[in-house]
Amino acid sequence: MQPYKNTEVLEIGYLLKEKFWHCGYAREAAMGCKKYAFEVLNRDKVCSVIKADNLASIKVAESIGMSKEDEFITQYYNGDMLHFLYSVQR
Repeated sequence: MQPYKNTEVLEIGYLLKEKFWHCGYAREAAMGCKKYAFEVLNRDKVCSVIKADNLASIKVAESIGMSKEDEFITQYYNGDMLHFLYSVQR
């Protein structure tokens, strides 16, 4: 679960060391999480909270059928930063 505004959303998230970027692992992990959320957890919607400048994660989200639902400002290490909420429904 990931905080989003005044609630929480079921989130697909991942963190890879740079040497593993652009190998397809993030997409594979995201697809597995999406399948698990729909088939095992029986959820109707899953989200990803993505920093607006993280083009690689936006591409991963879109490649598994997600689309941008919202834009919002939230705290990040050095202060406020624009984030996007991507989501996909069953």
